[in-house]
Amino acid sequence: MTARHTTPFPTATVLGYPRIGPDRELKKALEAYWGDPAQHPAQTVLDTLTALRERTTARLTGLGLTAPAAVPSEGFAVDHVLDTALALGAVPARFAADGYRPAAPDTPRGIELVTALSRGTDHLEPLELTKWFDTNYHYYVPEIGPDTPLGARPESIVQRFTATLEATGTVTRPVLVGPLSLLLLSRPETTDEPGARPLDRLDDVVALYTTLLSALADAGVPWVQLDEPALAADGWQLPRAELVAALETVYARLSYPAHRPQILVTVGYGDAGEDAQLALARTDVDALAVDLDRGDVPGEAALQAWGERLLVAGVIGGRTVWRTDLARAVEKLDLLRSRALGPVAVGTATPLLHVPHDVARETGLDPAVRAWVAFADQKVGEVVELARGVEHGWDAVAETLRHDAALREARANHPATHRAEVRERTAAVRDADRRRDTAEARRAAQHERLRLPVLPTTTIGSFPQTAEVRTARAEHRAGRITDAQYTARIREEIARTVRAQEELGLDVLVHGEAERNDMVQYFAEALDGFATTRHGWVQSYGSRCTRPSILFGDVSRPAPITVDWTSYAASLTERPVKGMLTGPVTILAWSFVRDDAPAAEVADQVALALRDEITDLEAAGTAVIQVDEPALRELLPLREADRPAYLDWSVGSFRLATGGAATDTQIHTHLCYSEFETVLDAIDGLDADVTTLEASRSGSGIVDGLAAAGFPRDVGPGVWDIHSPRVPTFDEVAQRVRHAAHVIGAERVWVNPDCGLKTRGWTETEAALDRLVAAAVTVRGELAREGDDAARAVPAAPAGAVVGAPKR
Repeated sequence: MTARHTTPFPTATVLGYPRIGPDRELKKALEAYWGDPAQHPAQTVLDTLTALRERTTARLTGLGLTAPAAVPSEGFAVDHVLDTALALGAVPARFAADGYRPAAPDTPRGIELVTALSRGTDHLEPLELTKWFDTNYHYYVPEIGPDTPLGARPESIVQRFTATLEATGTVTRPVLVGPLSLLLLSRPETTDEPGARPLDRLDDVVALYTTLLSALADAGVPWVQLDEPALAADGWQLPRAELVAALETVYARLSYPAHRPQILVTVGYGDAGEDAQLALARTDVDALAVDLDRGDVPGEAALQAWGERLLVAGVIGGRTVWRTDLARAVEKLDLLRSRALGPVAVGTATPLLHVPHDVARETGLDPAVRAWVAFADQKVGEVVELARGVEHGWDAVAETLRHDAALREARANHPATHRAEVRERTAAVRDADRRRDTAEARRAAQHERLRLPVLPTTTIGSFPQTAEVRTARAEHRAGRITDAQYTARIREEIARTVRAQEELGLDVLVHGEAERNDMVQYFAEALDGFATTRHGWVQSYGSRCTRPSILFGDVSRPAPITVDWTSYAASLTERPVKGMLTGPVTILAWSFVRDDAPAAEVADQVALALRDEITDLEAAGTAVIQVDEPALRELLPLREADRPAYLDWSVGSFRLATGGAATDTQIHTHLCYSEFETVLDAIDGLDADVTTLEASRSGSGIVDGLAAAGFPRDVGPGVWDIHSPRVPTFDEVAQRVRHAAHVIGAERVWVNPDCGLKTRGWTETEAALDRLVAAAVTVRGELAREGDDAARAVPAAPAGAVVGAPKR
């Protein structure tokens, strides 16, 4: 049997790097292919991936990651979880039946397969999309059932390593999601019987990983990285003891063969726990990366058990743009090195996919703020500097440590980071400020004011952002058109959007948000305490990117933000027009939030600014106001013990924002692409009058869950998946509306898409909304007929009662 490689692990490394490209090259290649595959074939995507992989390797080696295996080998088209699933040949039966067979992702056929799985086809719905742990990244949920055919497909993983080695001369480190986390993050196929669990395929999957590792060894790979972030979270399908036992079994099997690369297991996103560390120590795994940004230095028992094997100290945070507190990192490194029996390398706590590429490009950013932050390239520099200190002593990096301390002091003394008037207002908040009138009183007052039909129809807020709209914003930003010209163009788009909604027959309208570049950045640009970037793109899902704002100081609202646009839309129609705001938790979650103030206090500062905006919208006559909180579930701590404190301040901040609204003002909120069942009590605690949420990709589970929990508020479970270009059929939409009406009760159900329509085109939007309205009208008729039949057997309902299906 061939002996495994014995290449020393590098002293400095990162666990991953932004993969969309510094100028979003991959996004542009993917969307060009999706838009016109004849003009931009799949090969153009593959060529872009190759170029980005080589660029990333050159960049990271240039920044100091020069040792063999220091640079991770990634470079996949859409998503790392989907990429790993395809390395196992996991293609759901419905796609296989339609001609989509397993294929290596780095081939034209593989790009076609990835496209179908992530975006759906004319008649196949795509894979479910949901949050990656407590981040704003979304992954595609693999479907692995008891009968899903599996087979190792190592070609693309091997090819990435060998091609990069040939092109750059650099020995990289392939990265895969570990087998345990992959299955825990998967779901059964949509046609599987209830009770099926992907984890039941663990033996099969581990055997395939062994095959993948053997193929990598054949290619000369010295180290492979297997990510097991599931160890940092609670709430899986099995008790913790069984999870840890499965972990030990998996890695005992993977580390046993002699013919394999050396294995680095990473956790990230929190502390793995001593039980998991001890379990891994009982295997022959070669190295372990520990998160010292959010987690603690392992205890003595775990370190003794780990022995002389390598530890990678993740002291550089991979999820925030703030410079690392280098003095604190040095303390943690010294503590770990004093207790560990073997070598200690320096690394990031998580992959760097959650931060932009390079802050040096942000020449328009306030110089003070720019000095406080570190994007991916700067974080690599921090890793390299700390590794130099570990190797040669801290005197070798003394100037770096002094410079960091000086910047940290300047930030603490900056006038924007502590504004007395903002702090005093927040401190004066009372419990009564977070409470409205009773739900019953509000419901009656809003019914009297709005007079909506049963199963009212609406959208979530944004409408398609056309090239003309984007051009107008760019020209205004560049000073090529005046404020008046810009306002006129946006008003034209608002008028078009209102007219289209009226023609479609929607009941509650929106102005379409043509003026907004992003649902958080738009507010950040109008609030004090925020900075925005030009090139700070991070991947959200697939080809979609966002530019998180930087919340660096105390927050206040100098002037109204949305009132003029909302009022103009309302002047064009007799139907209610929703005011559209982004909630305080989501503004925090989708920004890079300051780390020098408690999150609860920062959230309340944002909430008070939004409270002022709601007051101004009401004064302008707005009867319906939506305060979006899609990130409420996203920030939920991974450990159950930490959740009550988070839910207390997050729910409290929403209620502070909305607590001043009048009884007859209908407050909506929106949540999307998360596992809502775990936070139903918190959603109820928001005390919104209407909650709209994603439901189409996750099937009817959320609808059934709301009904089983007796959720008392009005809800709008989304009936159209807007994250796919596919237009749903009338029957699909009608069945979703019908199911919700009968399970929850029609008098409490709204009909709406899953999310905003910003990323969709007008043609598909109008077609889908036409079917949505038609489905609502059809089910209303069915319910009315059911009511007529029931009326023959029971006394007539009181005058003014709302027609609806009985609850089950």
